[in-house]
Amino acid sequence: MQAYKKGVRHYEAGEYNLALTQFQKAAKGTIDPARLNYYTAESYRLSNRFGEAVPFYQKAIEANTTEPEVRFNYAYALKSQGNYAGALEQLQQFVAKAPRTTAKPILDKAKREIETLKAIDVIAKNKSLITLRNMSNLNSPGAEFAPVVRGEELVFTASRKEQIYKNNGQPMLGLYRTKLTQNPDETGSTTPTDRPELFSTNIFQSDVNEGTPAFSKDGKTMILARGNNGKRKGGLDVDLFISRLGEGNAWSQPLRLPISDSTAWDGSPAFSADGKTLYFASNRAGGAGGIDLYRTSIDASGRFSRPVNMGRDINTPGDEMFPYVGPDAKLYFASDGHPGLGKLDVFVATRSGGVTRVENMGQPINSPADDFGLIYTEPTKGYLASNRPGGKGDDDIYFFQEGAAPETPTIAENAPKTVRYFLAGTVSANETPITPLDSARVRILDDATGQPIAEVTTGQPGTFGKYPLQEGKDYTILAERKGYLTRREPFTMQGKSIPAIFLTKPQTDTTFNVAILLDKATLNKTFVLENIYYDLDKYNIRPDAAEELDKLVTILKDNPTLKIELSSHTDVRAPDAYNLRLSQNRAKSAVDYIVSKGIDASRLTARGYGETQLVVKNAKTEEEHQRNRRTEFKILEL
Repeated sequence: MQAYKKGVRHYEAGEYNLALTQFQKAAKGTIDPARLNYYTAESYRLSNRFGEAVPFYQKAIEANTTEPEVRFNYAYALKSQGNYAGALEQLQQFVAKAPRTTAKPILDKAKREIETLKAIDVIAKNKSLITLRNMSNLNSPGAEFAPVVRGEELVFTASRKEQIYKNNGQPMLGLYRTKLTQNPDETGSTTPTDRPELFSTNIFQSDVNEGTPAFSKDGKTMILARGNNGKRKGGLDVDLFISRLGEGNAWSQPLRLPISDSTAWDGSPAFSADGKTLYFASNRAGGAGGIDLYRTSIDASGRFSRPVNMGRDINTPGDEMFPYVGPDAKLYFASDGHPGLGKLDVFVATRSGGVTRVENMGQPINSPADDFGLIYTEPTKGYLASNRPGGKGDDDIYFFQEGAAPETPTIAENAPKTVRYFLAGTVSANETPITPLDSARVRILDDATGQPIAEVTTGQPGTFGKYPLQEGKDYTILAERKGYLTRREPFTMQGKSIPAIFLTKPQTDTTFNVAILLDKATLNKTFVLENIYYDLDKYNIRPDAAEELDKLVTILKDNPTLKIELSSHTDVRAPDAYNLRLSQNRAKSAVDYIVSKGIDASRLTARGYGETQLVVKNAKTEEEHQRNRRTEFKILEL
């Protein structure tokens, strides 16, 4: 029992390798097998050893574990071993039994992966004449990955420090370099010649992980990821740092970049060819789910703009990381959310006519294992990293060379397959039971032009559609009806294109159905504004609250005769007078913000009610206190 408790403590601290040692000891005792095997499997998964997790997930399921995501994680572990049929079975069971509380990104990822696994034979047929060679004079039993060429050197990330990372039991990661020969070898590659050495003593910090460097065009500026000392659960203490090459060929002490999010994991940076854009991966709030790709612009004085998410065509509910812009200006990246053969596969994205296409790089670049960090050093040659079987250790660096193009497919196979996309929907009253509304006017606007692509009045069942949509475009659906508040719903085609690999017919039609709910316009009716939070004892508008208040601004613009009272409420955990004053200040801040967005101040009244209108009278839990700490608006005039 003692070993099990110690194991759980290590597990909760993110020290998975130490946890595994204790769980192995506990296995000799009488600990509940469902819990012990689940913790063991998760320790392997969270330290990126998916294959080793497989038997323990199986035992946990056989022992009737109640963990809701066990089959989801088991499926990805099976996929990493190439057991596609087993992975599909587990995901189908996961989706069929998923409780209502399951997070949407996880459910979306599972459903998307089911379609991928159903089409795995088609994906596996995508093969290129590429030669792969393990860089055995570079690799070790540890991890080597993220190769990048700087001048005549290959710079890479490797687990070679003296200090051990408690997450996976490997040495901490650092930056190393080796000279590349100028004379190609028998495979045509320039090969590392020297024994790898430390990249820079100024960059080296013994007790953290450092890696994934990106160099500016002149080779004098480096962005790298640093952090992850293993002391915090989840390893969110990874940020981007900048270092510059100074006099005497010495790199400066790295400084944290202000674009990093201290509450998130930020890593794998890459410069665009002209050096004016930096791409990186992050799991910061507001993304598509998991780790997403972001970009930031760099001005002439070296300042970075606010990072922008790369959008739903690139980013999925899964993880996207290791971006690289090739000489052909295409974006290469690794993902486990796009249709692939393994955990991470390498993909290439091309943009044409406003539409982004993402393609799997095929075999042998990709395998059931993790394949990532691809770079080109010449038009047909480059490096990537993989932890596929047959290597020297964990992640290894491989050299690749493209051969002659594969045979041209027959006309039938090569015929382009097209998809037509349509939008349809219903308009209903937002009440119980939900009642369809006829005579509602619906307009579908093209956001780029502001012009309607369709205008219709709903009939007896409250339906409209279907209307053709274009890939990559953003739309707004505007619905209005007398006696109801006008509502606008954004609808984007980003991330909704069907991957070509799933298409089986020359033409496929797909219709997206949108349900629009209209609220009755009734005097004194109150609406709670969700997710408007303030910092403790503060009343300034946070960015997340601003996003929610913008939705109210839209309602007021779409309903120009509406006058409202905006009210703020507190919980009971402070003196009455203080709470009254705080809530009045919060309500006034919210009103001031709305006025700053162009709404006439005469349409708004700010009221702070303190703790006088509690939703939960005797609140005990934090969740109940949060329900009392709310912001509302009430209709004063129609």
